[in-house]
Amino acid sequence: MCRDGGISSPIVFLKDQLNPRTASLLKHESNPKLYFNGRWDDAPGTWWAGSGLKLVGHNIRSLALKLGPHTTTPYTTIAISTDYGEFESLNVSEGFNTLPVNAPDRDTTIRINVEGWQNNRMNLESLVLNSDASLLTYEPSALSFLFIGDSLSAGQYLPMGINQAWPFLVGEHFNAEHTVIAQPGAALKDIVSYGNMHGMEFQFFQTEDTGYYYTTDHNYTTPWDFNKDRTNPTHIVIHIGANDASQNVTADDFVFTCIDFIRNLRQLYPVQPIFLFTPWGWPSEDGSVSYYYEGRYNDIVQLMGDTHVYLVDTKGWVTWDDIFPDNQHPNVPGHINISNEMIQWLNEWGLEPAAHGRTSH
Repeated sequence: MCRDGGISSPIVFLKDQLNPRTASLLKHESNPKLYFNGRWDDAPGTWWAGSGLKLVGHNIRSLALKLGPHTTTPYTTIAISTDYGEFESLNVSEGFNTLPVNAPDRDTTIRINVEGWQNNRMNLESLVLNSDASLLTYEPSALSFLFIGDSLSAGQYLPMGINQAWPFLVGEHFNAEHTVIAQPGAALKDIVSYGNMHGMEFQFFQTEDTGYYYTTDHNYTTPWDFNKDRTNPTHIVIHIGANDASQNVTADDFVFTCIDFIRNLRQLYPVQPIFLFTPWGWPSEDGSVSYYYEGRYNDIVQLMGDTHVYLVDTKGWVTWDDIFPDNQHPNVPGHINISNEMIQWLNEWGLEPAAHGRTSH
């Protein structure tokens, strides 16, 4: 389902030259045609890795972002893709930021997202296009993934952050919209864990990620208004529990915390399939793998009694070659392997890629 988003939209300006000194010459145009994904506050500014926006335009020969004072200093790193091509990393900061876009005399789709799980605030005040460009309406894909997790899903330690992480890759393969609500170090249970003041059973339902605690201009949380999501997820994937185990949350406690969390999700998403990962574990150089909460994820699914909750057995998906040896997190090839495994699993389950997002005038 697609609906009008409630996120405060930045102003879209049309101008001849991207020169902030001639801002008085800018021509204002309303912008309901922009598509926001992820979590944005009212500034509007991004939280959580992968949050961003999508737009479709005709004859876009120049594009700039004017970012406000709530943008991470000295910069935040975004990724940009044109016409569903490869993403390119770009550092942006407060003020005018010209993007590498030049698509004269044709329609073009532009996708922008923040890459990092931290230092990821992009306070978007306005977009600036060449004066003879026009905006079209971005129509989202029929498929929409919601991924929930911790560092193993957030792209920690990867050069391009979330854009190289397995959830993003799975979403891209299926031509789907995708939102990743994942926080390194976070437990599922609402406890302090590795710099996180809350667990995901609390933080998932907030606009802000854990970074709120370390900011001076926005050091509070606000409940996320799920009506702001332009599309409801069609499929939900959960991979979490590593930090609960590290914080000595008992297996029984984790099981019932996870059951309660999924039941709370069901209040929002009553019929969507939910895919619950088992741990792929912590590989060692000798080929052994240590696991946490063995067998208990199956207990969660069995105790739920929900025929739309599926167990995804990930044993064997990650080996020593797939991780950074110093932290045991998946490296770039490892994330590719994980995404390929999940793509195959979903194919066998019956899911096929959707058409790309469409446009309308």
